[in-house]
Amino acid sequence: MKHRIIIVCYALVIAVASLPTGSVWASQKAAETKQKFRSPAILVLGDSQLAFGSGPVFLNFFSDIKHSCMPKTGQVESLKKLGDMSVGIIGVRSTSLASWAARKGRSKDKVCKVDRKWKSNAATFGIVNSTNNKYVQIGKGREYQFCKKGKSPFEVMFAKDYYKPKLLILSFLGNSAHRWAGNRQSALRDVEKTMMQLPQGVPCIFMTTAPTYKKKTVDLRLKAQENVKYAFMKNSSRCSFVEGFTKQTVAANLGNKSHFKQRKSGRVKDPFHPNRKAAEKFFSVETDRICKAVFNQLQNVRQAQLQIGPGPQ
Repeated sequence: MKHRIIIVCYALVIAVASLPTGSVWASQKAAETKQKFRSPAILVLGDSQLAFGSGPVFLNFFSDIKHSCMPKTGQVESLKKLGDMSVGIIGVRSTSLASWAARKGRSKDKVCKVDRKWKSNAATFGIVNSTNNKYVQIGKGREYQFCKKGKSPFEVMFAKDYYKPKLLILSFLGNSAHRWAGNRQSALRDVEKTMMQLPQGVPCIFMTTAPTYKKKTVDLRLKAQENVKYAFMKNSSRCSFVEGFTKQTVAANLGNKSHFKQRKSGRVKDPFHPNRKAAEKFFSVETDRICKAVFNQLQNVRQAQLQIGPGPQ
């Protein structure tokens, strides 16, 4: 028995001695983490509307884009540019284009500052989330390392060897509604910064988020949409612009309680975030516009490469 114990102990000593130590161990773990990261072919970035209603619908739509868009012969060839068509969706609450393009300050904090109460500030879907919990804190986990001093979240996300989408969809509006509705120059600055920081040659679509429950908010966001659309056109942006606020989508959501979270009394609890039912209706109305934008982008990749300014190095 004593001989067996001695042999086992000796084997353990040899095993422990053979393990990498110190910096060697750290470098190996870093290499493993880097190898495991897989960039989605289709990346959707947005705000809390993705977190509280539309995220799963975006995922379903783009995960099955062949069925969603019913491509014609030539368009089927264009879809091959999306590779495996894997989808990643990240919705960070209270964010806007200004948040993702900011290198410091309160705007950047919307993406990077840890939420003290909930310990999470985003919701994710698709291949960027391998857990059963959709809520995450940006900065925790290899898929969410977007925050470095002196750099914007866009610049960090699209740095070499990190996110390399073949199609980028940006979905924002509400958190910049006052900013964009009240000052067209603010919209111009936000779009200009965004276009300078997006990766070169990547097809992109900017679509405004879905209409809200109250008319006052809808009117404000319609004005904001008008100004940010102007900014994309004035900037000669290579991104396709899809209006989320149309007569049809406004009619579907305005004053429609069934499209928003309600209290037990029947009163609308959250008038700003349309629910999943509303998101499904939104996509049924917007499908043609979204699909047209997708195919326009994929068919004009070379043109997009010529139009874009210098991106992150």
